[in-house]
Amino acid sequence: MGISNLAPRTVLVTGGAQGIGRSIAQQLVKEGWTVGLIDVHPDVDAVAEQMGAIAAYRVDLRDIPTAKEAVRQFHGTAGGLGALVNCAGTCHRDSFEETNPDNWTLDIETNLTGLFFLCHSAVFPYMKDQGHGRIVNIGSVSGKIGGIGPVHDDGSGGRSGAAYAASKAGVINVTRWIAKETGKWGITANTVAPGPIESPMTQGAEYDVSDIPMRRMGQPADIVGATSFLLGESAGFITGAVLHVDGGLVLA
Repeated sequence: MGISNLAPRTVLVTGGAQGIGRSIAQQLVKEGWTVGLIDVHPDVDAVAEQMGAIAAYRVDLRDIPTAKEAVRQFHGTAGGLGALVNCAGTCHRDSFEETNPDNWTLDIETNLTGLFFLCHSAVFPYMKDQGHGRIVNIGSVSGKIGGIGPVHDDGSGGRSGAAYAASKAGVINVTRWIAKETGKWGITANTVAPGPIESPMTQGAEYDVSDIPMRRMGQPADIVGATSFLLGESAGFITGAVLHVDGGLVLA
């Protein structure tokens, strides 16, 4: 049974004011979802108004109590919470020698800890009570192959750093764990794992598309389509999956 038969078509998108998250949110608005945005971006309210989202919350996911309150407010405003898309993230491109505790902590706490507790403490209680829900977490193939991008002898080149790769590996596995724990309440949890996507996060980094079997960078629309599918009626029996959207990079 698909989500349209069970749950309100209401969705929170973290990182929804920019990049891939913004593209996802815009598409969900077009598909008739009631959308709320969570983002640290100072223009999140203006972005929400422009795309037709009904609510916006300027929140750092590391601030777990504030993120939880934003979910509570959205649930009341929207009249329910059918789905969560976690797209917020940070990515430091430090070389191994340059990796430092501050950047490591920021990537891990934003990409993994904040994501997990948003699912666990903020969203899950509502989904459990209603007996259904969809969670889509945006990971990365960096979490499968240990980073993407070249590193030259001088340390330049832009490979996603150790903390980013570690955090995205964590996203894949906590999502699987959430899927195992919450399926009995009708909740699905899946990961979309992008390869190199043309977005603000990849600006300034170098990618050799000859390493990608499809010989091109991905576009935000590629991630939008995968996310929309996992939220849609046809994906009601899919949970714990990792959907690679990488042009075949993991296979290369």
